[in-house]
Amino acid sequence: MSRTRLPFWRRMSPPRLLAVSFLGLIAVGTIGLGAVPAFYVGGVPLSWVDALFTATSAVCVTGLIVVDTATHFTRLGQGFLLLLIQLGGLGMITITTLIILTLGRRISLRVASVAAQMTGPVPEVELRILVRRIVVLTLGLEAVGALVLFGSFQGVFPMGEAAWHALFHAVSAFCNAGFSTFSDSLVGWTRSEPVLWTVMALVTLGGIGFLTIEEVGASFRRRKEKGGTRLSLHSRIVLAGSALLLVAGWVTYAAFEWGGVLAEMTGADKLQNALFMSVTARTAGFNTVAYADASPATNFLTILLMSVGGSPGSTAGGLKTTTFFLIGLLAWSRFRGRTHVSAWSRTVPEETVQRAVGVCVLAFGTISLAIFLYVAFGSVGGGTDPFLSLMFEAVSAFNTVGLSMGMTTGLDTASRILTSILMFVGRIGPLSFAAALAVKAQAATHSYHFAREDVSIG
Repeated sequence: MSRTRLPFWRRMSPPRLLAVSFLGLIAVGTIGLGAVPAFYVGGVPLSWVDALFTATSAVCVTGLIVVDTATHFTRLGQGFLLLLIQLGGLGMITITTLIILTLGRRISLRVASVAAQMTGPVPEVELRILVRRIVVLTLGLEAVGALVLFGSFQGVFPMGEAAWHALFHAVSAFCNAGFSTFSDSLVGWTRSEPVLWTVMALVTLGGIGFLTIEEVGASFRRRKEKGGTRLSLHSRIVLAGSALLLVAGWVTYAAFEWGGVLAEMTGADKLQNALFMSVTARTAGFNTVAYADASPATNFLTILLMSVGGSPGSTAGGLKTTTFFLIGLLAWSRFRGRTHVSAWSRTVPEETVQRAVGVCVLAFGTISLAIFLYVAFGSVGGGTDPFLSLMFEAVSAFNTVGLSMGMTTGLDTASRILTSILMFVGRIGPLSFAAALAVKAQAATHSYHFAREDVSIG
C-alpha cells in the first residue's frame, strides 16, 4: 500500500528516470527553439525538425549543429542553449552516478524487482549530499575555467562580450558539449595556450566522472591524515585508461598531421594542437583544425577515440574507458588461458565483464545500422572519403562527440531525425542497457538452466 503512495519518479528505475528526464528536457528545448523568435538574429525560429535536432544536441551535450550558433542565435538564444547544456550535463552526472552506485550495491531480489528505486541504493540524506556535491563541483570548476578564459578574451573583445564567451565555453567544455560562440569553434585560438589548456582541463575533468574526482580528492585528504590509501579498481582503470588514450592519441595525431593540417604551425603549437585533438576526440567536440582536411588515418583514429569516449558518471559519452579496458583485459586473460579478468591484484566480477561485452555489441550494432540508414536515405558524405565521413558522423552522434567532417548541415530531414535519435540513444542507451542487464542478472539468480552443449568458434 505504501508503494502506491510514492511519487511516480520514485517508482521509476534509474534508467527509465534517465530517459524520461532527458526526453522532457528535449521537448522543452524543442518547443523553445521552435517557437521563440527572440532567440534568433533574424527573428525566424528554426523548423521543428531543426529545433528538435538542436535541442537534442544541446541536452545530450553533443555539439552537432545545423545552424551557426555564433551568428544565428541572439545572446538570449545562446543563453537558452547554454541552459539546456548545463541541465543536460548536470542531469547526466547526477543520474549516472546514482545508477553506478545502484549497480555497485548488493541489493536484494525484492529491491531488484522494483528496479532499484532512486532511494533504494542511496539513503535520502546521502542523496541530498551527493547532489549538492555534484552541483558545487560542477559550478565551481566552470567558474574557475570561465575566469581564466575571461583573462584571454578580454584583450580581444569588450568586457561584457568577453565574459559571455568565457562563461559559454567554460560550461560547454566541462559538460563536453562542444558548442561554441565562435563560428570556427576554436580554430582562431590555435596559438593561445591559456585558452586551449583551460578547455582541455575542463574537458578532461568533465570526462573523468564525479566518483573518480571525489575518490581522488578523498585519497589526498586521507593520505595527509593516515599516510597512505588505495584507489578503487574503477578509479585506477579510469585514470590509467584516460592517460594511456590521451598520450597515444597525442603522439599519433602529431605523427599523422605534422605535415598536414598542423603544417603551418610552429613546433610547439603543433604539439599543443595535437594534444588538443586527442582530448577533444573523447566526446568534447571542439576543434582547432578542419577534420574534412585531415588525412583518412587521422579521421579513423578520431572515430576510434570517439567510440571509447569518457568515463562512467561523467558528462562524456562513448563506450566509456572502463568498458573498453575491460574488453581488452578479457581478451588478454583469454590469450593467457585464464578464465577470469583481473587487474591490480583484483578480480572483476563475471557479470560486470558480460555487461561490458553486451554494451559493446549493442553500440556496434546501433552504429552499423545508422550508417546503413544514412546510405539508404541517400546522405552524401563530405571530404575526400564520403563513406568515412558518414561513419564519422554516425560515431560522433552516437557517442555524443560533436565533431564532423562537414556533412551535418547538408543532412536531409530523414537523416537529421536519425541523427537526433542517435544522439539520444547514445546518451542514455549504453548505460541503461548495462543497468537493465544488471537487474535482470540479479532477478535471475535462482533461475534454472537448460542442458549444456558446446558450439565451435572460429
